[in-house]
Amino acid sequence: MFALFCACGRAPRTAAKKYYWRCFNIGKELQINDAIRDREIRVVASDGTQLGIMSLLQAKNMAFQQNLDLVKIAPQATPPVCKIMDYGKYRFEQAKREKEARKNQHTVEIKEIRLSLGIDTHDFNTKMNHALRFLGEGNKVKVSIRMRSRQNIHPEFGFEVMNKFFDKLGGTAKKDEKGVVQEGRNILMILSPVKPK
Repeated sequence: MFALFCACGRAPRTAAKKYYWRCFNIGKELQINDAIRDREIRVVASDGTQLGIMSLLQAKNMAFQQNLDLVKIAPQATPPVCKIMDYGKYRFEQAKREKEARKNQHTVEIKEIRLSLGIDTHDFNTKMNHALRFLGEGNKVKVSIRMRSRQNIHPEFGFEVMNKFFDKLGGTAKKDEKGVVQEGRNILMILSPVKPK
């Protein structure tokens, strides 16, 4: 008779009983099979019925007879609650749920639009249409003007262009709590989309 070894190098007690030994690299949150060290546990069957409080050895044998795993699902309870389940299937379904949740989640990006003090009307309208498209997609827009050489003397012209840009957007955007600010040679404004009521 030979011993079957799993990926982690441990062998089951006997190969004759046909234990299907399961060794996974498990996260810190759940303990399965031999990682459970409690003397008495409350056991829940794979279909959800309560099997009552029993010793760890009895619960392990019951799980191995059904070719399933014993998973500790509530370690803080007294006695701890363990469920008999297929842990590989449970992890697969959990990963699938997390993937679906990430797919439905929209991440907000910050798109940047650069203006200049001497911007022409056509360029101004094009930049405004880009901002409207970004805001319509649910993203934030960072509008910036870089002041060059003698333009630094009159930052009020930059504030005027920024306010004109914001007014042309209508009610589709709202300013950040800082509003229009000057940081060094740059004049910045961050716009957020207005959620429809």
